[in-house]
Amino acid sequence: MKRLSILTVLTIVGALVISACVAPPPETIEVPVVQTVLVEIEKEVKVVETVVVEVEKEVEKEVEKIIEKEIEVPSKTLVFSSRLFSPPREQEFFINEIIKPFEEEHGVTVNFQILDDNTLLDRARVQQETDHVTTDIVVAHNSRMPEWTEAGWVEDLTDQVAGWQDRTFMETFNQDTNMDGKQFFLPVGADVYLLLANNKALPYVPEGADIDNITWEQYAEWAKAIAEGEGEGKVCITGIPQKSWIYQFGGEALSFGAGFPDANSPEAMEAWKIWGDIGVAGGFIPGVLNVDSCVDPMMREEAWLTVFHNARAGQVFASNETQYTLGPAPSGPTGIGTIAGVSGYGVMKGSENYDLAVAFLEYLTRPDVQVKLAKGTGGFIPPVQEAIDFLGDDPTDEVIKKAILVLENGIASGVPAGNYQDWGAVKQCLDDLFQDTLMEGNEVTQERADAAQACIDGLLK
Repeated sequence: MKRLSILTVLTIVGALVISACVAPPPETIEVPVVQTVLVEIEKEVKVVETVVVEVEKEVEKEVEKIIEKEIEVPSKTLVFSSRLFSPPREQEFFINEIIKPFEEEHGVTVNFQILDDNTLLDRARVQQETDHVTTDIVVAHNSRMPEWTEAGWVEDLTDQVAGWQDRTFMETFNQDTNMDGKQFFLPVGADVYLLLANNKALPYVPEGADIDNITWEQYAEWAKAIAEGEGEGKVCITGIPQKSWIYQFGGEALSFGAGFPDANSPEAMEAWKIWGDIGVAGGFIPGVLNVDSCVDPMMREEAWLTVFHNARAGQVFASNETQYTLGPAPSGPTGIGTIAGVSGYGVMKGSENYDLAVAFLEYLTRPDVQVKLAKGTGGFIPPVQEAIDFLGDDPTDEVIKKAILVLENGIASGVPAGNYQDWGAVKQCLDDLFQDTLMEGNEVTQERADAAQACIDGLLK
C-alpha cells in the first residue's frame, strides 16, 4: 500500500513538472493608439487697431526773429583810457560836460575807461608787441611817463602843439612830459597840498599865527591845543597803508630841506619831530588808521585839521565855504614844501584814429576847457598859463588860486615812482613807521628812521 502511495505522489509530481515545462500560447493584448487630430474651429476675436489721425492744433512756440533796425552808427570811436578822474563824481562830470560836447560837434563817440597806471602800461605792451593797437589816448601819471616815452609807445606831439598859439603849458612839468626836447605828453590835472581847517578849530589857532603863512611848529601847537581843548585829536592823515601819508610827510620834509622820499636825513628828522609832537599829544583823530581819504572825516566834522591834496581839499571847501578855511601848506625853514603831481594826455603809437585823437587833445587843452575841467573835478590846477585868466571868485576858483601859489612859490617835488621796483612798497615803509611809532605815542628815533630809509633804498631799481 505504501508503495502505491509513493507511486501516486510521484505521478502527480511528474505531471506537475511536465505541465510546468510546457509554455502556454502568447496572449494578444490590444494597446490603444492616441492620435492627435487638428480641427480648425472658427472663433471671432476682437482686435483693436490704433489709428493715428492727424489733428491740427495751434500751439504757441517761441521763435527768435531778427528784426532789423536802422541805427545811426558814429563814423569813429576814440578809445580814451585814463588813470585820472577815477572818483564817480569826476567821471560823471568829465563824460557829460567835457566829452559830450566834443562828440556832438564831431559826430563821434569817445569810449572813456578808467585804468590804473600799471594796467595802462601792461595793456600798451601787449598792443605794441602784437601790433594790434586798440587804444587811442592814454592819461598817465607823470611818475610813469618816462616808461612810456623810453619804450616808444606814445607819439611825438611837438609839431601839433607848436600850432596851438593860444596856450602855454607850465614848464614845471616839462621834465616828465618832454624827452630830448620833444613833447610826448600834454599836462592835465596838476595837484599840490593845501591846509584845510574846520572853522571850529579857529579858536585854537596859536597866538600870532596866520593861516596863510603858518609854520609847521605853529601847526603842531594848533593840533595839540585842539586835542587838549576837545579831549581828542582832530588832525587827519591817511592811516590806511599805501595812500597819501608819504606825500603828507614828504611835503613837510621838503620844507625842512629834506629830499623825497627821505626818512632819515637831519632835515627829515626835524620834520619827524613835528609829527612826533602831535602823536605824543594824541593829536590824530581816533579812527585815523581807518582813513583812506580825509574828505569824509572832514565833511563829517570828525576831523578839523589836515594838509592834503588840493582837489580833495577843494571838494570839502566847496561843499560849504562858510564852514571851512583854506590856506597853503605850512612852511618850514626853507619854505613851503609840497609834492606836486600831474597827469598827461598821450596818443598811443599806432593809433588808427590819430587825427581825431589830436583834435580831441586840442579841445581838451584849450584854456577855457582846462578851467572848466579843473573846477568840475574839485580844483585841480589847470597846467596852462592862459587858463588862469578864466578863473573867477567862487570857492573852487579860490582853491585853484591857492594851489597855483603853492606850485609857483613852493618847493615842489614830483613822484619818482619810476626809480623804484614798487612804489606801493615804498609807501609802506613810511606807513609802518607811522603805525609802530607815531600812533603808539612815541617820537621817531634815528634808528627807526634809518630802518625806514633802508626799506626805501632796498626798493630802488
